[in-house]
Amino acid sequence: MEKIDRLLEKIELMVDRMAPAAPASPDFENRLAFRWERAGEGGYLQEVAHPHLFELDDLVGIDVIRAEVVRNTAQFVGGLPANNVLLWGERGCGKSSLVKGLLKPFAPRGLRVVELKRWDIMSLPQITALLRGQPYYFILFCDDLSFDEGEGDFRALKTLLDGDIEERPANVLIYATSNRRHLMPERMEDNVGGGEIHPDEAVGEKLALSDRFGISLGFYCLDQDEYLAIVRRYAALRKLDVSDDILRDKALKWFGSTARRSGRSARQFIDDLEGRLGLAKGCVND
Repeated sequence: MEKIDRLLEKIELMVDRMAPAAPASPDFENRLAFRWERAGEGGYLQEVAHPHLFELDDLVGIDVIRAEVVRNTAQFVGGLPANNVLLWGERGCGKSSLVKGLLKPFAPRGLRVVELKRWDIMSLPQITALLRGQPYYFILFCDDLSFDEGEGDFRALKTLLDGDIEERPANVLIYATSNRRHLMPERMEDNVGGGEIHPDEAVGEKLALSDRFGISLGFYCLDQDEYLAIVRRYAALRKLDVSDDILRDKALKWFGSTARRSGRSARQFIDDLEGRLGLAKGCVND
């Protein structure tokens, strides 16, 4: 019996050594951004060592939207009532950059950003439990959020947005981006019932999720002048030695080859142009 007990102790010790070490508590004081990492039935907050501190002033053509999001965030970090935010619309128009750009001006006032993937929605109760009571303000950032028919995860998000029997932490908001205004696919048959006895209830459930975001702002395709304004802004920031006529001509040709007029496309064009100019000057690292 004694031998069996010793054997069991050795096995228990080996199992303890094989088990992964518990992650350290997140350093909210010195780190600004985190991402949720799932582990088994739970998960932990992984620190982001080099967060993308986007400059809000670099976002051209969305002044009204930017002002609304900045105002809402200022209320939030000021301990005042504020709303969850949904940014929806065209790809590459600055939705994600706008959220990331909030860190630089608001981090000194206690703002921290936690990035979530769509499949992390079911972990929201665990995440908010970790953040509740912390002396910081947390934006849960869900980028490119959408749900397909039949997925139940959206109900967990609805619960957090509106709250269930447990009160939502006052220091947590959700900022989400999506290509879909209502986060879920909308079909033609939704307008005619599609076999539903009460089609208005089926449509209402789809709209209910987006309705829970107090602020919903749409991004639309840029017109030519807005696109060129962004190009000029990036060119000035990079101090590119090129005339406005040449810059305009090359930017429009870039648009013609990519068929995209967006802030992302403008940045990609400037990256390409700056690289070409650098090669022409022989500015290459050996």
